[in-house]
Amino acid sequence: MGVESALSYHELNAMINLWDAEGKMQLDKDKLAVRKYFLEHVNQNTVFFHSLQERLDYLVENEYYEKEILDQYRFEFIEELEKLAYSKKFRFDAFMGAYKFYTGYALKTFDGSRYLERFEDRVVMVALTLAEGKEDIAINLVEEIISGRFQPATPTFLNCGKKQRGEFVSCFLLRIEDNMESISRGINSALQLSKRGGGVALSLSNVREYGAPIKKIEGQSSGIIPVMKLLEDAFSYANQLGARQGAGAVYLNAHHPDILRFLDTKRENADEKIRIKTLSIGVVIPDITMHLAKDNEDMYLFSPYDVEKVYGVPFGDISVTEKYQEMVDDPRIRKSKIKARTLFERIAELQFESGYPYIMYEDTVNKANPIEGRINMSNLCSEILQVNTPTTYNEDLSYNQIGKDISCNLGSLNIAMVMDGPDFGKTIETSIRALTAVSDQSNIESVRSISDGNHKSHAIGLGQMNLHGYLAREKMHYGGEEALDFTNMYFYTVVFHAIKASNQLAIERKSAFHNFENSKYATGEYFDKYTDQEWAPATPKVKELFAKSNIHIPTQDDWRELKASVMKHGIYNQNLQAVPPTGSISYINNSTSSIHPIASRIEIRKEGKLGRVYYPAPFLSEETWEYYEDAYEVGPEKIIDTYAVATQHVDQGLSLTLFFKDTDTTRDVNRAQIYAWRKGIKTIYYIRIRQQALTGTEVETCVSCML
Repeated sequence: MGVESALSYHELNAMINLWDAEGKMQLDKDKLAVRKYFLEHVNQNTVFFHSLQERLDYLVENEYYEKEILDQYRFEFIEELEKLAYSKKFRFDAFMGAYKFYTGYALKTFDGSRYLERFEDRVVMVALTLAEGKEDIAINLVEEIISGRFQPATPTFLNCGKKQRGEFVSCFLLRIEDNMESISRGINSALQLSKRGGGVALSLSNVREYGAPIKKIEGQSSGIIPVMKLLEDAFSYANQLGARQGAGAVYLNAHHPDILRFLDTKRENADEKIRIKTLSIGVVIPDITMHLAKDNEDMYLFSPYDVEKVYGVPFGDISVTEKYQEMVDDPRIRKSKIKARTLFERIAELQFESGYPYIMYEDTVNKANPIEGRINMSNLCSEILQVNTPTTYNEDLSYNQIGKDISCNLGSLNIAMVMDGPDFGKTIETSIRALTAVSDQSNIESVRSISDGNHKSHAIGLGQMNLHGYLAREKMHYGGEEALDFTNMYFYTVVFHAIKASNQLAIERKSAFHNFENSKYATGEYFDKYTDQEWAPATPKVKELFAKSNIHIPTQDDWRELKASVMKHGIYNQNLQAVPPTGSISYINNSTSSIHPIASRIEIRKEGKLGRVYYPAPFLSEETWEYYEDAYEVGPEKIIDTYAVATQHVDQGLSLTLFFKDTDTTRDVNRAQIYAWRKGIKTIYYIRIRQQALTGTEVETCVSCML
């Protein structure tokens, strides 16, 4: 202990990456690093107050906290809530979690030199904000968050209760139409939303291609690349008080004539005139594209300008698969062609270089969509999948008709803690209520299509994390039979309680989401897969795990009862689940990220001036070591299998990253993409090659939804 007392918290943290003289891991050193971090840094730099009253008065008077939040409650109740939070004796399980919280989330003095909150204080302010004056909900939220069962997304956890703050929303999705009014509005909206701290994705599929006519004059359009350049500059300029860099993504349909130019913008050797450095890109791929590639045929690319003239709706709202041959045969629609396999080769080559593009399998997404309308894009992290509608403008740029754009109200459950919790259903209900409050409190008037869309849909995205952590703790191999069985039954149970909670909200508020009556929930069709067959654990181990945790697995009768209630009363939230990649929040929560396997048993991250910080996987020990195969060892097929069983119970998407060894080729990437499509995967986020990790090359990460 004498030697350890002389070491800094940073040095102690580094020791977990070293084995001792007996060849054993020194994971206990990380606990010592946490203690020393508090003793030497946090405690020394935290402002001391004699009482809670003094603290709150100071924070309100100096415009750190919103007075309106606190005024919703009796002071005696706030005092009780603080006592409840501190009575839980919360401790950070890893140095990385403590470091992330105090550098990124805790309220600091305006000069950034001292802390004004501890973790418990932040949890209380989040609970008070999201409970909206309801004491019972505030208590439930403190219980769920402090226990680690539920974790709000970064924007929510960071901003709740603060006077100087950004929005609680993680990210936004906008569509751009084929006119200058919509393009200019889209760029302005991107600035406004990025300023408020959200990542923004935009669909460019409707914008006419390079060389298309303008006012019947041929060869005038500059295509989508200049629009991408303008957007990239906008995102680099706008950020949330310097706290989070602006981040954007653009999606393009694979049958847009500019598709190859679009992909070339991300090449390392691309001409600077077209190269896009910071903007993320995604490709929307219909089923027909996959079939054409399989048969080694040409694929036609269609002019969005002509398609809209012929069909009277934007290109992005057309099912290319359904209309493909019709459009090929129509002489009014200009078209060009490339080899379908050439497209997939280009995609795989680019993914080897940069990890881009993201992929959205358009028809898979829309077949699973229970809401009326078409989904034609995703977001920065490829897990948000919602219906949008166009906005039209008058000549003076005022609104003619306000369409429906999308905002992401996110938070995630820690699977291990939820399985250990006292009441599975209550945890889900509390989480749904919290995320609904995020939606209810979001009112971004500067972008009316976002504001109107949010108020109509009340859409939320309940996510998950720590799947690999739980599987390893329970000695199940990721992607194995038992692990797939657990993943299936866990998500099956979650969706039941999520819909039940939203149905309860609809009953309480006497209101369902806009256009509920035309959804598959209203017709009852959504529930058929649950009422027509029995869902039960396929392995004794999983049956035992649910029994041990005293978690009731919904029966067909439970689903029939829920179906009847939903058809009668509706559900309040148009969308309920989305599984983001999760990042900083995973460390605070001591979770493995999202539901993918770990990238390393002991992760190494570069954290600003501190340099390298080491993060051991949760529950890592000599007993669990073998169950922590990293993602490169697990391989893409087992990851896809895991996401596939979860996907069938998630109404939106799951942010799926695929990992490849440095011996793999672009052919292996293409095989994995085909396998994912066949298994019903909706989207693919990044492609990561082990070589990139070993050489220190870092793939950019989604700053908006990395919870």
